[in-house]
Formats: sequence, structure tokens, C-alpha cells
Amino acid sequence: MQKNSKLLEDLNPTFLFTWKGTRVNTEKYHSHDYAEMAFVLSGEGEYLLEGQRYEIREGDLIILNPGVHHQALVSGQAEVPATEFFVGFTDIQIKDCEPNTLPVPGDGYIIHTTGELRQRLFKIASSMAAENADCREGRYFMMKSYLMQMILLVLREQCEPVERTVGYAFESVNKTYVVEQVLNYFEDHYNEKISLELIAENMYLSPFYISKIFKSETGSTPIRHLIDIRLERARELLESNSKASIQEVAASVGYDDAYHFSKLFKKRYGITPSQARRQA
Repeated sequence: MQKNSKLLEDLNPTFLFTWKGTRVNTEKYHSHDYAEMAFVLSGEGEYLLEGQRYEIREGDLIILNPGVHHQALVSGQAEVPATEFFVGFTDIQIKDCEPNTLPVPGDGYIIHTTGELRQRLFKIASSMAAENADCREGRYFMMKSYLMQMILLVLREQCEPVERTVGYAFESVNKTYVVEQVLNYFEDHYNEKISLELIAENMYLSPFYISKIFKSETGSTPIRHLIDIRLERARELLESNSKASIQEVAASVGYDDAYHFSKLFKKRYGITPSQARRQA
């Protein structure tokens, strides 16, 4: 494909709907007269597309053009079922394409996104889901603007390929950046209520993706690392001759339950918080 061969001078799609969820039942094999894009936010699964099975996973963007028969398959073998974000639309005309049709590499159906493209799609999907839930004034036009961004990203991915230097580990750099952001957040907010879901939402990534790369880069899970930080800070307080009660020490590192905090502390250091204080 030649550079810019698919770009267009005008883009004014009609936004139809959006849906986000994890399937619990296999849908009917069907097609429709409008276009859909399905972005896999997390997990894995299978699709039946024009009679052929395709495996899907986190970061995949499935292009369902008008007339394409498709069926999302629910499999009990998937370790983490696919959570998908759908957007339906019509009234587009791309150069050299049928009406309401998006180009797909190799005349297929799936774009396996990575790096910056994947993160931008996560961000758009998150923004659209939030906008859809709020139902504020101008909702339709906001949804349409996000849809246009998605369409343009699909076109740019195919029309403006990025040449990467041989040996340049883009994914490793991306993973390192994500892990560093999580570590910095833990260091600054360990004494607050923290959920992996909130961190993932703020980074426009999925909790499963963050957990997976965090463990691959550090050898530990995000929650385990957060617990280690909290317990280290707690021990520093206990050994500094602080007059704070065990309950107050627990609360200062993010635990409301002093008993739960004490159990974690003893499991980590082999002594109770009170014994740590006496030894100091």
C-alpha cells in the first residue's frame, strides 16, 4: 500500500452505538449493514469470521465491515475471557474502498496492535466508555469525535508504516515505562487506598496487561510489591521509637485493619509489630 493512498479529505461518520463487556454466552452467527470495530481490552478468545476461526487477544482490533459474517465464541479454556469494546458506525467513504468499509491489512479482519497504537486505542476506548456512561450534553458529538480518531488511527497504521531500527526493542521500552510509572505511584501513594483497576484506568491500560508485564519485568506482582513497600515503611516507623499505636502505624501505611496488618508483618519479618518495636 502506498503512503497516504487511503487517506481522505472528508470524514463525517454517523456514530451508532458502543458497548463494553465480557461475553458469557456465544452470540449468533450474523452480519449487518453497518461497520463495527471491536477492540480487545484484556484476555483472550475466539471469533468465527466468514467460516474461519481466529484467536484474539488483548490489543487486537477486529474490523467488521458490512456483510462480514461473524460470531464471538465463548470458550471455557481461556485463562482470562476477552473483554471487548465495540463501536458501530456508518456513512464513511474511504478512497478505493466500498461504502462504509475500512481497509484491513492483507484483506483480513484483525489488526494486532502494539506499542503507541495500542495505548492510544485503550485511551480512546476508556474515554468513550466514560462519555457513554455520563450522558452529558453533547454526548453524541463527543462520541463521534472519538470514533473519528479511531478510524484515522486505523488508516494511519496502514498508510504510514513506521520503520523501526533493527534490534530496537520497542515492547521492552514500553514495558519498562509502564512498570516505572506503577513503581513511582506506589512510592508516592502507598498510604492511600490503591486498586490496580484505578491505576490501569488512569494509564489507559488493562489490569491484566499491567499485572502480566509487571511480573515479567520485576518477578513480583503489583500487589505483592505494594505490600512490601508498606511493610518496609511500617517497620521504619516502629524502629524509630515512634509513639504511634499499632493501629495508627497500620493506618499510616494504608491498612484500616490492624490485625490484618500484623499478620502480614509477621509473615514478612517473622516477628509481630510489637516485637519489632521492643527490639528497636
